[in-house]
Amino acid sequence: MLKKLSLITLAAGVILAVGYADQAKRTVIQVDRTSPADGKQMYTSYCAPCHGMDGRGNGPAAQALKTQPVDLTALARNNHGKYPDTHVNSVLHFGSEIPSHGNSQMPIWGPILGKMTTTNSMDKDLRIANLSRYLEHMQVK
Repeated sequence: MLKKLSLITLAAGVILAVGYADQAKRTVIQVDRTSPADGKQMYTSYCAPCHGMDGRGNGPAAQALKTQPVDLTALARNNHGKYPDTHVNSVLHFGSEIPSHGNSQMPIWGPILGKMTTTNSMDKDLRIANLSRYLEHMQVK
């Protein structure tokens, strides 16, 4: 009886330890209020934690993702030298199918842009346009 109780206790301890270890891997990114007119400020707050300040995919939260974040400085180079503004706007507007994001929404953009309603769609469009424009300026020639 004591052996059975010890085995149950050990199993419960292992389950709790695994659950705690899983929680320790999660990275929380604080989101500050940003101006919809400032693409650099939005990038710094929303994108840099994963993509890095230089846009190369080496941000402090990148290690917590399933796959390495995209090198945002190479978007034009990977698109025959032309910045893929339509694709970037689509990803910012609708999310991404990239597995590192866990689902179709960017980890930060989902809560911010996803909750914007039609009454403030101009703000949403302004944010997307200005962030996309900032990403375009980050392209390495």
